[in-house]
Amino acid sequence: MIEIRNVAKSYGKVRVVDDVTLTIARGGLTSLVGPNGAGKSTLLSIAARLIPADTGTVSVDGLDVARTPSDQLARRLAILRQDNHVTARLNVRDLVAFGRYPHSKGRPTAEDRTHVERALAYMDLDGLADRFLDELSGGQRQRAFIAMTLCQETDYLLLDEPLNNLDIRHGVELMKLLRRAATELGKTVVLVLHDVNFASSYSDRIIAMRSGRVVLAGTPDEVMTPDNLSDVFGCRFDVHTIAGKRIATYFS
Repeated sequence: MIEIRNVAKSYGKVRVVDDVTLTIARGGLTSLVGPNGAGKSTLLSIAARLIPADTGTVSVDGLDVARTPSDQLARRLAILRQDNHVTARLNVRDLVAFGRYPHSKGRPTAEDRTHVERALAYMDLDGLADRFLDELSGGQRQRAFIAMTLCQETDYLLLDEPLNNLDIRHGVELMKLLRRAATELGKTVVLVLHDVNFASSYSDRIIAMRSGRVVLAGTPDEVMTPDNLSDVFGCRFDVHTIAGKRIATYFS
């Protein structure tokens, strides 16, 4: 599990994460939601050791992320940032192979190559493996980066706004793939989302933040109520059950 204890982070006089204590159980898909500036991406970045906390600790299965050696942590935790651009001109297979670095240290074996091909197949990228990243659509490119994290063979996947710049169809396709990774591969998937309906439709748990604090945490049925959503986002909501999922509509 991921245990976050009394974590805080400030930039200048602005406290963006404010004394957060939270436990994310192993398994399933957990979505962090909330308005802009709520602290979602900052909290995820601290959990992923991309930025340091000012105070508090984060542990993954008992390993303190701030103190654990990088190669050991990289075998437990895979990360996809918002700004996942690369400057080199890589093809899809080469990008996905980077996910094996914690295991191969740059000297890939036959086993590493098997993992690469398996990740390509899982993300339906077999036919694009030799294409360069700048030749792909946004949805295809995002699938390639997620294939890289899957290839890392970690128990935990932390994804910061993976639906950024994707249209609805590609967003749905990506969420289905992440849902499958949690269900079929036993991954613990934690992601930051802006769309509460995507969170409701595909998540096991939703964590809602506002002003640097966690204000709600529970199942979609528990979190997706008009009063809860209005409190988090500051506007009026109606919530309907459609095909067994709690779907929100909002008003100014």
